[in-house]
Amino acid sequence: MSTDVPVPDMGEGIEEVTIVEWLRQVGDSVTEGDPIVSVETDKATMEIEAPASGTLTELLVEAGDAPEVGDLIARMTES
Repeated sequence: MSTDVPVPDMGEGIEEVTIVEWLRQVGDSVTEGDPIVSVETDKATMEIEAPASGTLTELLVEAGDAPEVGDLIARMTES
């Protein structure tokens, strides 16, 4: 089963983030809650966690890109 990974709602009026660094790569196994990407907002740098356990199959944005809340940034298959 495929799982989409969107930019989550981070509250406080945050509408977009900047991708700082991918902490996991395509083919990596992750456990739900593992940090997979570091992002920066106008207030802080934080990590987005895997929404499920499985394998990352696709990274849809690169470091330096600025997706908005709700935009898909990765896909994974659940294990």
